[in-house]
Amino acid sequence: MSREHVPRPSTRRELLLRSANGFGAIALQWLLARDAGAAARVNPLAPKPPHFPAKARSVIFLYMVGGPSQIDLFDPKPALAKFAGSRLPDSYGKVGSQFTSGDTPLMSSPWEFRRYGRCGMTLSSLLPHLAECVDDICFVRSFYTESVVHAPAMYQVHTGRILAGHPSMGSWIAYGLGSQSENLPAYVVMPQPEGTPEGGTPCWSAGYLPAVYQGTLFRPGPAPVLDLQPPARMTPERQRATLDLLQEMNDLDAGAADSALAARISSYELAYRMQSSAPEAIDLSRESEETRRLYGLDQRRTAEFGARCLLARRLVERGVRFVQMYSGGGPVSMQWDAHIDIRGNHEKMCGLTDQPVAGLLRDLKQRGLLDSTLVIWGSEFGRLPMSQSGTGRDHNPHGFTMWFAGGGVRGGQAIGETDELGVRAVGDRYHMRDFHATILYLLGLEQNRVWYLHNGRQEKLTDFGGTPIARVWGG
Repeated sequence: MSREHVPRPSTRRELLLRSANGFGAIALQWLLARDAGAAARVNPLAPKPPHFPAKARSVIFLYMVGGPSQIDLFDPKPALAKFAGSRLPDSYGKVGSQFTSGDTPLMSSPWEFRRYGRCGMTLSSLLPHLAECVDDICFVRSFYTESVVHAPAMYQVHTGRILAGHPSMGSWIAYGLGSQSENLPAYVVMPQPEGTPEGGTPCWSAGYLPAVYQGTLFRPGPAPVLDLQPPARMTPERQRATLDLLQEMNDLDAGAADSALAARISSYELAYRMQSSAPEAIDLSRESEETRRLYGLDQRRTAEFGARCLLARRLVERGVRFVQMYSGGGPVSMQWDAHIDIRGNHEKMCGLTDQPVAGLLRDLKQRGLLDSTLVIWGSEFGRLPMSQSGTGRDHNPHGFTMWFAGGGVRGGQAIGETDELGVRAVGDRYHMRDFHATILYLLGLEQNRVWYLHNGRQEKLTDFGGTPIARVWGG
């Protein structure tokens, strides 16, 4: 066929396809796929609508490291005074814990219980400030976990499983709902200054979810986020140009499955935006003296935890989706883990936290934020009614109390119960799957629709499913 009879290519793509044996078209296809991937990249933390109308928009999770004693705080057992010093009846069977075998004498509570609020809720004298808030609180007295050891039980509370490596609750919620703020993280973690809990970073890890959903650590002190401010000679224009160049270079190599790189890119952009927003958000000096006193910032004992509670309020006020805050961590002396001297331990830990927690609830309520903010108080387990070392109590995962407030919760009620001596939950017992299903429901998330494909399995926070505790919100 003569050259005059060869049809001319009508498009540039056809030219590349017909020349050089089509190698030009192959190169074009690769370039277009790369550019399409870059163009399709969206903010993974962009807000997403809930599956149904939500009762809460944000969560503040107050985690008490070490296992507070429910029978000394929230779940009075008059029978303990009657049987103090005697052994647990044989009808209870063997009660295992980490260091004891259930054969030590029963020990009554050293504190008095009284009724408070319009609801007449019974509470320990250890919590005089929280006692004034009981009409806004729903106590669930029959939770249980499946390990007597701190770290596995912590993982179950935070991730739904007793083994490390699964996404934390805050990560699942950020994955399901995104962030309400473009200038602050979706998920913030504030540990005890003395150290982290035994479970460590897996308690706020994203696990196998994309790394962008992991918790952002806010450290104690005037600069909670390290290296946030640029060098003195770095102008905003130069920094913006640097980030744009980095973005272009990353687009050349970033694959759709490279969640670590995507998280790093997102963290650069978020850090850039936080330079203008974070200083204002973390500046507690902007609060009135009345507010600072409400949280106990004027007292040495409560100032540290009170400052973190106040910061938690400021963060949810500015759109942070999930704030996870720890009371206790590092040395045993700074935990709720009262194997000996429960009187000294709980008086210390309650003294550090009672006023700040009550101040947080009052402040959220008076600002109209409690209706949209779910506040949770909990731990990995409670403590047994038998004594350990004569003055302490061992771990009790068989039945313990956690409480909810705000975010659609019906306050002034206690749900579930433990037996006469406080050994085990009886009647309606609630697993951590039920705990997580309840939180997801209050946030407008259907637990079976928040999943992620991992190793061929649709993984979920509630694993094979939990039952939302409808009585929490009056359902």
